[in-house]
Amino acid sequence: MNKPLANVRILDLTHMLSGPYGSMILADLGAETIKVEPLQGEGTRKLLATDPKNSLDGFGAYYITLNRNKQSVAIDLKSPAGREVFYDLVRKSDVVISNFGVGVAERLGIDYATLSAINPAIVTCTVTGFGSDGPKPDRPAFDQVAQATGGGMSITGSDPAHPVRSGIPIGDLGGGMFAVMGILAALLERGGSGRGQHVDISMLDCQVSMLNYMATMHFLSGEDPYPIGNSHFVHVPYNTFATSDGFIVIAVITDNFWQNLKQVIPCPEFADTRYDTQPGRWQDRDMINERLNAILKNNTSEYWLRQLEAKRIPCAPVNRFSQALGDSQVLHRNMVVELKHPGGKSTRGPGNPIKLSRTNEESFSAAPLVGQHTDEVLSRLLGYEAGAIEELRRQGVVG
Repeated sequence: MNKPLANVRILDLTHMLSGPYGSMILADLGAETIKVEPLQGEGTRKLLATDPKNSLDGFGAYYITLNRNKQSVAIDLKSPAGREVFYDLVRKSDVVISNFGVGVAERLGIDYATLSAINPAIVTCTVTGFGSDGPKPDRPAFDQVAQATGGGMSITGSDPAHPVRSGIPIGDLGGGMFAVMGILAALLERGGSGRGQHVDISMLDCQVSMLNYMATMHFLSGEDPYPIGNSHFVHVPYNTFATSDGFIVIAVITDNFWQNLKQVIPCPEFADTRYDTQPGRWQDRDMINERLNAILKNNTSEYWLRQLEAKRIPCAPVNRFSQALGDSQVLHRNMVVELKHPGGKSTRGPGNPIKLSRTNEESFSAAPLVGQHTDEVLSRLLGYEAGAIEELRRQGVVG
């Protein structure tokens, strides 16, 4: 296998979106990812599983996307015998990732303190809503809770009276992405120290981190920013504009771009020299946006984008999913890939955005059935005999 994480083994205890997205990225990069789930399967399997529009042979869109490149081993972690099987897997693994609620790993006996005593080199990672410590860590949290608590939702939308969540679940996805960074950092450090450690990812922390320079602006000014739709608090014009058949964005972030824009957009008012610099454009931003909207509606998105691109003005179509996922650049970058079902059918989904020059294999195996790899993993990895595995199955320890 020509993938960068081919020598890393991960035990994946995650469910829903934040944790599975992080482990999916690691699996795409080649980590042997063993999905350890309850005998009945983890809950994400049920999401959209019976929706005729959004499922494939009993696998919903969530599950078939997030669990590609993974193996499934079904273990009852609530039973002492099941935990012993899991501990045997920990002895042979590098990473354990979970996104249980705070305290669940400790109650199950699969927390870092317990697992590091079994394998001092183990790296564990938890993705929770608010982290593992502090005054209020144990509140339930899902994507929109993280978006709202983290402040980003207050600046999303068209006006302060109507806060809007991000269209993509950035609260969940952010937790998964930062989990990947934390795990890789811990593995890199382990290469020198020989010791594992715990990675504590809070979805709220991730949202606050992504406020970035806007948080610093708040501390400098003492003011709370507010939503301004698709416009910008500095640049003009920088917005979404309607054309005769859709929408485009134009981002004039330098005065040179403004001069080029005047060559494309025929508007006498734009000849005013006050608009040659940003302060003048900002002062009359409403008029500029209104005139642009009136003119751009007279032709198609394709027409205007062709003119704007010829003058090197930052612009783009506001693509629907069908357009974005059919874009020639997206397809060239292998960002639409086949997602298989163990039964043989397939659909398509997003590819791996991390492109490497040398360890660059991109392959995507099917999301597994519940316990599809239990026998294979326990025999190959742990040396369990077939009879011992069958006895564990009879006792309801594995599935």
